[in-house]
Amino acid sequence: MKTLIALILLLAAAFPALAGEARPLANNEAAEQHMLALTRNLRCLVCQDESLAASQATLARDLRAQVLQMVERGETDKQITDYLVDRYGNYVRFRPPFVAETWALWLGPFALLAIGLLVLVLIIRRRAGRTDSPLDSAQLERARALLAQNGDTE
Repeated sequence: MKTLIALILLLAAAFPALAGEARPLANNEAAEQHMLALTRNLRCLVCQDESLAASQATLARDLRAQVLQMVERGETDKQITDYLVDRYGNYVRFRPPFVAETWALWLGPFALLAIGLLVLVLIIRRRAGRTDSPLDSAQLERARALLAQNGDTE
């Protein structure tokens, strides 16, 4: 039994030695670095909260390879970004431009904050405007009668 455990541990220790270095995506190191810099500002369409550069989703890998090909062909960052935006919409950008279709994205948080502050001010003013009026004699007699019924007289 001890021999079996030792053999398993030996094999488990040997597996990392069999792992190789991750092969580069491109033969051109500069093109690969350019692609990685560009895809850090683009959103993974599968993961949604990760950059295209960091995501391990299959679609992200395919898009990185496609961006790399475009970089190697000499296309500009704007051309590459425009291609991805045309294909997937402004959502692919981590910082979409301020255009008609994204105004709610940019102004929405400020609008919600302003509405919340307005509601808070209205509630505070309404409460400040209220004054507790003293009970008239009829209301006071009714309260005493109710207390007397429950045995809670003064």
